[in-house]
Amino acid sequence: MEKVIENKDKKLKYFIEDYWDIFLGIISIMLAFYFHKMGQGGMATLFAAIGIGSLSLSVSEVAEILSERLQEPYGSFVLTLSAVVVEIILLYIILLQAVTDPTVVDTVKGGIISAVIVDMNVLLGLAVFLGGLRFTEQEYNKETSSTYTTILFVTAAALLVPSVLSLGKHSVKVIEDASMWIAVLLMVFYIIILIFQTKTHTRFFKSTVKSRIFRLKRKVPEKDSEEDDDYIFEKFNKIGLIASIFVFIVIIAIGAEVFASDGIKLAKEYGLSAGISGLIIAIVAVSPEIVTAIKAAKNDEIQRVVNIAMGASTVSILLTVPILMGLAYLSGIRFTLDFNPLEIGALILTIILAWKTTNEGKTNYFAGMSHLMFFLAFAIIAMYY
Repeated sequence: MEKVIENKDKKLKYFIEDYWDIFLGIISIMLAFYFHKMGQGGMATLFAAIGIGSLSLSVSEVAEILSERLQEPYGSFVLTLSAVVVEIILLYIILLQAVTDPTVVDTVKGGIISAVIVDMNVLLGLAVFLGGLRFTEQEYNKETSSTYTTILFVTAAALLVPSVLSLGKHSVKVIEDASMWIAVLLMVFYIIILIFQTKTHTRFFKSTVKSRIFRLKRKVPEKDSEEDDDYIFEKFNKIGLIASIFVFIVIIAIGAEVFASDGIKLAKEYGLSAGISGLIIAIVAVSPEIVTAIKAAKNDEIQRVVNIAMGASTVSILLTVPILMGLAYLSGIRFTLDFNPLEIGALILTIILAWKTTNEGKTNYFAGMSHLMFFLAFAIIAMYY
C-alpha cells in the first residue's frame, strides 16, 4: 500500500515538473483577460507577461525535443526560429497599436534592438558566466562566433543607412524607400546565410569538442528514465511536435493582444521610455531561450549556447525586420528603420564585445560577467534616455 502511494506521489511530482509551464501559461492568460475586462490594466499586463513567458518556455522545450532529433546546426536553428516567431508575433501585435498611437513604433524599434542586446549580453553572458563557474573554461568552434559576429557587424552597418539619412535633411519618402531597400537586402542576406549555415558550411556551426558531462554519462548507466518516457511530447513524431509548437504560439498570440493593449497604456501612465519598454518586451520574449542556454552551459554544451545566442540575434534582425516592415505596410502603419543613436550604438558595441570575448574559441566566467555588466549599463542609459 505504501509503495502504491509512493508511486502515485512520484508520478504527481513528475507531472507537475513536466507540465507546470503549460498550466501556468494558460491560467495566466485567462486571468489576464479577466483583469482586462475588469479594467485593471496593471494586473492584466502582469498575467499576460507571465502567460507569454510560461508558454514560450513550453515552445522552447518542445522545440528542444525536436532539435535533439536533428543534427547541428539544424537543432539550434529550430530553437532560435521558434523563439523568433514568438518575438515577431509579440512585436506585431504591439505595432498594431500604432494605428491610434504612432509613438508605439519607437517601442517596437526598441524591442527589435533590445532582443539582440538581451540575446548577446543576458543570454550569452549568464550562460557563459555560470558555465565558467562550473567548468573554469569551456571550448567551442571559434568559426561559429567569427561567422556570426561578421554577419551581425554587416547587419548593423546596413541599419545605419536609414538612421544616418534621418539625421540629414532628407524627406520622409527617402527614409521610407531606404528602409524598404535595406529590408529587402536583409532578407536576401538571410537566405544566403541559411544556405551557408545548413548546406555548404555546416562544419562552422558544429562543436569541435565533446561535452565532459555527456562523456561522464556514457560511463554511468542510466538508473531511471520513466519521467522521460512519460513526458507526452517525447512520444510525438516531428509533425506532432511542430503542430504542438503552432498551438502554443496561437495561445501566446492571444495573450500578446492583452499585453500589447494594456501594456502600452501602462507604460504611458508610468512614463516609461521607449527603450525600457522595448527591453521589457525583449526579456519576456527571450526568457525561454535564456533557460535553454543555461541548461546547455551546465551540461558543458557551450557550442549550443553560442549557436542559440548569436543565431537568435542574427534571425532577430534579418528575419524580424523585413517581416515586420511587410506586416506594417499591409496594416497601413508607417514603419521605418531609422533607429536612434542609443540603439545603433549599443548594437555595434555589443557586436564588438562579443567579437572580443568569443574570438579564441574558449570562454570563462569573466567573459560572461563582461556581457552582464554591459547589459546593466545599457539598461541604466535606456531608463533615462
